[in-house]
Amino acid sequence: MIIWPCILKLDGDDELVYLGSERDVILECRELILTVDDHVIDSTGLSYLIELKAEKLALVKTERILVVDEVTDLIRANEFKKAELCLTKINFLTVSDAIKSLLY
Repeated sequence: MIIWPCILKLDGDDELVYLGSERDVILECRELILTVDDHVIDSTGLSYLIELKAEKLALVKTERILVVDEVTDLIRANEFKKAELCLTKINFLTVSDAIKSLLY
């Protein structure tokens, strides 16, 4: 079961997309050209591949579980690209807290 909110991580791109619900996944992904390495990370750190099944997007759980330090590194790279925050001040206690920070 996917625990929302999530983030969309596109392969080869540091930009992250906040996903508050499954509807957001559909809205964000319908305009993108997805690759097999793009994935969604939920609030517990579980990683899901994005697959098209019967003309519908499906999130397929993988074995990969990201820990808070890995998600924090993704968010730091995302923020570095924007050049708006001091990266050393970006720290989180949980994956969920890290993902929720992208909403602001």
